[in-house]
Amino acid sequence: MSTVIGDITMSVDGFVTGPGADVEHGLGRDAEGLHAWALDSADPVDREELRSLTAATGAVVMGRRTFDTVDAPGGWSEELGYGADQDGRPPFFVVTSSRPDRVRLAGSHDFTFVLDGPAAALRAAREAAGDRDVYVMGGGMLVGGCLAAGLLDRLRIHLSPEVLGRGTPLFAGAGRHRLVQRDVRVSASATHLTYDVRR
Repeated sequence: MSTVIGDITMSVDGFVTGPGADVEHGLGRDAEGLHAWALDSADPVDREELRSLTAATGAVVMGRRTFDTVDAPGGWSEELGYGADQDGRPPFFVVTSSRPDRVRLAGSHDFTFVLDGPAAALRAAREAAGDRDVYVMGGGMLVGGCLAAGLLDRLRIHLSPEVLGRGTPLFAGAGRHRLVQRDVRVSASATHLTYDVRR
């Protein structure tokens, strides 16, 4: 059975975007350094993290805002996609209240729009993933909401050495949870933390 992993990059002060995040500024304004570990780093720890994460992914669940950002003209491309330059192409399940009129990446990526909430999206993703892992990639409200609802088996945080001051918090409304630390990998650009979510 697949493992459901909330996987997201977070600043030291707990934000997954900077202020002013929108379709044009997916990470917020002046927050490009947040994902430097994935987009710019040549550190072997970061490269292996991206490689192994992308290879292990059987399906991905994302929120509608994340989809709108990656599907926008400045989003994913033939050179950059899921797993940054690894450009993984697993099936993607988008949690949304309405289907978009048009999907720019429809010819190259497999998107399914799920109108019944995160639990339904995860059921569909698990079926598609088979024995491989299901990743909840964001945004922060979706990962935090899945944690709050008890839908995550594991939480992986790529802790970026940034203090953003404000933006989208990861754990707002997530409630109290006991995590069991499984792994810590440190690079010059991030600390990659993996926790089991204790039920």
